[in-house]
Amino acid sequence: MSSRKELANAIRALSMDAVQKAKSGHPGAPMGMADIAEVLWRDFLKHNPQNPSWADRDR
Repeated sequence: MSSRKELANAIRALSMDAVQKAKSGHPGAPMGMADIAEVLWRDFLKHNPQNPSWADRDR
C-alpha cells in the first residue's frame, strides 16, 4: 500500500494536471488540502470502488 505522503502527492499531481488540461483554475486549495483529503478518504469515508452503488457508502 502506498504511504500517506505518496497518496497526498498523487492528489496534488492530479490537481495540477486538471488545472493544466482545463487551461483555467487555481490549484492552491486542492494542493493545500491534499493531506486532509487523504486522511478523510483512508480513515473516515466508507466506499467500495468495486461497487460504487453500495447502499452504505458515504455520499
